[in-house]
Amino acid sequence: MVKRTVTQAKLAKYKKLTEKALNMVKIKADISAKDKKICEKYIDFCSRYLSDANHFEDKGDFVTAFAAINYAHAWLDAAAIAGFLDIKHKNRNKYFTID
Repeated sequence: MVKRTVTQAKLAKYKKLTEKALNMVKIKADISAKDKKICEKYIDFCSRYLSDANHFEDKGDFVTAFAAINYAHAWLDAAAIAGFLDIKHKNRNKYFTID
């Protein structure tokens, strides 16, 4: 049977994963100014969605909080896939879909 409940523990697990991913990224130094600006937006969107997740979690709305976390992480993955990020972490495949 598949469990389809967003628990506080599940929410915490994925929030921690996304926060760790956000903290390990650096914008590549050798990208264009245009790409740097785009990447900065992606990272800002990630931060904003994490903030939204905290807001919804505080209200007890774990489903919407979980959705916000997934959006947050998707922005980081998009920046990584686009080649904007320098990610030097031995387990980066745990956090990003780039390899």
